[in-house]
Amino acid sequence: MNTNIIQKVQTYLGAQALYKDSATTNNLFAGRNLPSFVKDFLLKKYAQGEEIDRAGLTAFLNKVMPTGDLRSQLIMGQDITLLTRFSVNIDLVHNVRRFGIPDLGIKEREGQIPQYVASKHPELVDGEMWGIIKMCLMPDDDGKRSHVEMVDFKPFKPYTSVDVSFVQNVRKNFTTTEWLDLIISSMEYEPDSFETMHQKLEFITRLLILVEPRLNVVELAPKGTGKSYVFNNISKYGWLVSGGKVTRAKLFYDRAKDQSGILKNHDFCAFDEIQTIVFQEPAELQGALKSYLEQGKATIGDKEFTSECGLMLMGNIPLTEDRKPVNRRYFDALPDNFRESALLDRFHCFIEGWYLPRINKSMIYKGWTMNIEYFSEIMHTLRVQNVYAELFDKLVDYDRQAGMREFTAVKRIATAYMKLLFPHWTSADDVNLEEFDMYCLQPATHRRGIIQQQCHYIDPEYKAEMPAIWVKGV
Repeated sequence: MNTNIIQKVQTYLGAQALYKDSATTNNLFAGRNLPSFVKDFLLKKYAQGEEIDRAGLTAFLNKVMPTGDLRSQLIMGQDITLLTRFSVNIDLVHNVRRFGIPDLGIKEREGQIPQYVASKHPELVDGEMWGIIKMCLMPDDDGKRSHVEMVDFKPFKPYTSVDVSFVQNVRKNFTTTEWLDLIISSMEYEPDSFETMHQKLEFITRLLILVEPRLNVVELAPKGTGKSYVFNNISKYGWLVSGGKVTRAKLFYDRAKDQSGILKNHDFCAFDEIQTIVFQEPAELQGALKSYLEQGKATIGDKEFTSECGLMLMGNIPLTEDRKPVNRRYFDALPDNFRESALLDRFHCFIEGWYLPRINKSMIYKGWTMNIEYFSEIMHTLRVQNVYAELFDKLVDYDRQAGMREFTAVKRIATAYMKLLFPHWTSADDVNLEEFDMYCLQPATHRRGIIQQQCHYIDPEYKAEMPAIWVKGV
């Protein structure tokens, strides 16, 4: 990244600027499975310009992320304080709020959250989260067994709120290409390692699902292009499903447990390596997905499930020697359960992942950039900003014969691009119409057009071409 951008980062981002050098800091986190948003929080806490207080950071890690056999320490009667990823499950049958720590092998049936902790922290509901837990081993009421009890909790939320206007003002000082490079560097990649602007735009399109509610995306790409890394490391508001079994109950609502599923409490849910995931009761799941993808709600028994969570399907696709898909029918790479036009037509956006380079060590960024934990909070906050959708309606005209799905898809994608690339556009007077057309509307039309074309290959009743949608005055 060029020196001009780095100077702007230091000048305008202030406290949200962070110096990254994974080659010298990764050893500090060795043996601890931490996503980027947690690492950035810790580095920022102990950063002194380009230097890190290594002793202070190490002491903090030893305090809240101790190594060794923690289960044995619990058995010996020790209290343990731990910064960790954990899951929560409300067991209505036994009237118990349970938790599990997968990285420690503590299963949900082994952990309990007492009422005095739950009442202080209403965020301790079904799902996965990060936080600092204090726990100990306690006997069950019958005195015959024991359980791990959460005696104290502090949520991992460095920012109780973020000021979107700050980022909007910062953005005014960067050109579009500079801002794009800044986003890529905050994701820990060197912008100069991407050969073209097209590659950069394809790469950051993965972030659209983080800024726009209920945006549904399909990405097909060869292995090694960093799909799972993005969704595991950038934001704590998502859920990555990697292999295993998926049921309607797990995704939406479990009637037996009276418990909401993954989609309820997250901004996005990404299916990684979708070809390896086993979908149980596929007919029931497909029916619920069709309803949810269309309306953001599904009926499970007598329960109406609603959410704003976006869904992303990620899979591999075979390529030729020149890195082009072997088959023009891209959706043939999806499992049979998803290879249905009526279902796929409800997805808005397609990412052509074969244009992206394979990730290697030379692509890891070193230098000043934006703190990714802060940026993830900004993206989360932008999800509820309605001004960008209103701007789209003012800026765009369209063929009145356009189908509602096509128009809705283009609007959501273009709105997401505005939030990500042009957050400072808050009125029609702010908008550069040529940039809106180039970076928002045309890519949105193209990405929805691929969905349209692929559905046509499956069922010729679907139109192969997109309706006309254009910028007023351009």
